[in-house]
Amino acid sequence: MSLSHQQKVYIPKDVRSNQYITAEIKVTDALLAHFPDYKTCYQTLSRNIFKLADQTELHNVHVITNDKLPVVRFHTEAYCFPTAEQIVFFYNPEYHEAQSLHSQDDYKARKIRIVFLATGEDIRANSASFHIKVQSFLGKLTPLLPEKDLTIKIRDHQHLSYDLFAAAKGNKATYGYKLRSISNRYSARSCPLPEGHGSLCYVTVKLPLSRQLKQSTLAEATDDFTPLYQKLEDAFVQATAAKQLNRVAMVANGLTPLVRNSKYDQVDGTDEVQMLGFDPNIEEQQFISHWDGSRLVEMVSFTIAAGAQDSKDGALGRYLNRVEEALKRLTSELELDRSRDDLIVRFHQHISYQVPEQLIS
Repeated sequence: MSLSHQQKVYIPKDVRSNQYITAEIKVTDALLAHFPDYKTCYQTLSRNIFKLADQTELHNVHVITNDKLPVVRFHTEAYCFPTAEQIVFFYNPEYHEAQSLHSQDDYKARKIRIVFLATGEDIRANSASFHIKVQSFLGKLTPLLPEKDLTIKIRDHQHLSYDLFAAAKGNKATYGYKLRSISNRYSARSCPLPEGHGSLCYVTVKLPLSRQLKQSTLAEATDDFTPLYQKLEDAFVQATAAKQLNRVAMVANGLTPLVRNSKYDQVDGTDEVQMLGFDPNIEEQQFISHWDGSRLVEMVSFTIAAGAQDSKDGALGRYLNRVEEALKRLTSELELDRSRDDLIVRFHQHISYQVPEQLIS
């Protein structure tokens, strides 16, 4: 097999591509001092943001001033579901446009988050131009802010999602991706990124705990689900270790996994979010497990993070191929029905950086 072929991963043609960018502005007392109250601050800033978004041709923009975490998923209809700690956006990039302020009048936000959802077709191919638009937007927004000495951080989230069992269901058409890092893709399209920007790549898979899985492991009546979780953990660890995938996590506690680079970000959990911290530069085994044998959940989440060597050009394709091979071994061990069950693989690529002064001045 040629090296070029090994560097490609063949993904179903109906793969879905998502991208969203958040700009986080740290709220200071100096900023709030320009307004009579929080409500006026949020409303005034959001009006300026939405007006500027129209001018910059950014068509799906949300302002979050209640410190809730944005989560973005594809759906044929547009929905926005708030929880105590999150705001989940469902939308179709080809059709849905929006401008919304998500706020709490008497709440002092730690950050103002501006969420830009990519719109149009060919999301991945146009990701650099979308990022450039956001940079341009921030360059125009900064002079309009009443306080000039503000910290702004950009997070660019991109992912591909597809059913690992698509071929078993008759969907055999694939496309060969030679996956490249965001920085290399952007560099080829004249999109500047600051030196030292953070990056992280990982795969997430959610496995529903079907009746078949539970019946194959548990007694008919039990309040101890340890054997089920232990079986899943052992099978997952063995499958990933066989493919030299050393940064893995299993979460079965009902919380939403959130992956961060443990070298730079805090990894404390919350009531809704399970933080997972991996250091891509460390080669030793990094295994994280969160489950409680006394509690049965509906879904188990598996995460496989890429290392620094995996994220270099030419290596991401090989990394995702190894991930797929590990997942196929896991699902064979669990005897999943590939013609009936879905196993959605989400390949995530993230970058983050603090906006440099020359970019927004």
